[in-house]
Amino acid sequence: MSDVVIRAENLSKRYRIGEQEPYLALRDVLARALSAPFRILRRPKSSPRSGDATHFWALRDVSFEVRQGDVVGIIGANGAGKSTLLQILARVTKPTLGLAWIRGRLGSLLEVGTGFHAELTGRENIYLNGAILGMGRREIDRKFDEIVAFAEIEKFIDTPVKYYSSGMYVRLAFSVAAHLETEILLIDEVLAVGDVAFQKKCLGRMGEAAKHGRTVLFISHSMGAIALLCKTAMVLDHGRLKMLGPSQQAIAAYLVGAMDRDTEVYNVEGIPRANPNLSMQIEFLRLELEGFPGKLVPADADLSLRMTIRGNQAVSSFHFSLTIYGVDGTPVGSCFGPSVHSIEQGEVATYRLELPNPSLAPGLYRFELGMGTGNEREGFREFDVAADVLHFEVLPPPGHDGTKSEWEPAWGIIRFRQPLTTKCD
Repeated sequence: MSDVVIRAENLSKRYRIGEQEPYLALRDVLARALSAPFRILRRPKSSPRSGDATHFWALRDVSFEVRQGDVVGIIGANGAGKSTLLQILARVTKPTLGLAWIRGRLGSLLEVGTGFHAELTGRENIYLNGAILGMGRREIDRKFDEIVAFAEIEKFIDTPVKYYSSGMYVRLAFSVAAHLETEILLIDEVLAVGDVAFQKKCLGRMGEAAKHGRTVLFISHSMGAIALLCKTAMVLDHGRLKMLGPSQQAIAAYLVGAMDRDTEVYNVEGIPRANPNLSMQIEFLRLELEGFPGKLVPADADLSLRMTIRGNQAVSSFHFSLTIYGVDGTPVGSCFGPSVHSIEQGEVATYRLELPNPSLAPGLYRFELGMGTGNEREGFREFDVAADVLHFEVLPPPGHDGTKSEWEPAWGIIRFRQPLTTKCD
């Protein structure tokens, strides 16, 4: 008997920009079932045209097999189709073309707190969410104490979840899903909300699941988590399966591809926005370094970003935020611009953001630029965010003999300036 538990054949998913999938009530399902014999006689619809400018393909011709007990990482840039793939496998959405075959009981955690009711307590939501995931009442009773202990919310179990922090929310949601006795577990990138200790606990739980023969598909932007947990990983790029193989090879392919696809310019004009009602939006970014190609940054160089911003509405007060990530998803550091700006409706303005010598170690990095209002203490309300953009490489510094020095990753991602040492009497 084959040990294949997931088989995808030419999975494709097309979305129409600005259109939501129709909601089907029970009466619609019954009506469709009764009319099924007549629909069979109708002429089948032709395949969707890929050249239609009002549509885009989130997935295209993705085929793979996953065997029982495999822990498979799914990696790729934002918009690569990772979440769409898991949504199809979880039957949350259906493919436009192709099919997905699954053998075994399936559990999924695709969005933090899916199925939670804000007005209900943690205790009540465990039973509600467990039932949605397919757990029976007796099964939940038997595992209730384990779920609460794993989530570390004993003191707040009878508090409505609307008062929970995001960390408490994700701990409880993951704990319920992790205790579901399934053969297959689908997990989207939800662990980023938890603290480091809880992330480690979750990774351990998924590792235990694999040891007991459960199959796990895991989306993550943390290459460290993928390398630690997964023997196999797939790389998605613009909706297509770029490779499926050993996780270290997949990670290397993703990192190389991240550098190859980007230039020093980021132009978002004409690209559909996640929020079409943005008060203001980023249209153009450039990494400016005099005398150097935009993707190559000399050691100890100042970083300068040139930005074009469009005001869709008048905004009286906003400022910029900047985060630098290692290309493996590790945040290096963030800053909030102290300068407060304003923009008029219809105005297109250009700004320059300068970050004096961040002392980055040699390696690959990327930017995340945001615009919003507020601060670290009060919270930052975002107008627009350009994430996972402008990948760049910091070059090794010159050695004492004039040649470029080597830098070991184990030494860290920040190069401290030369320390001043003196002998004490």
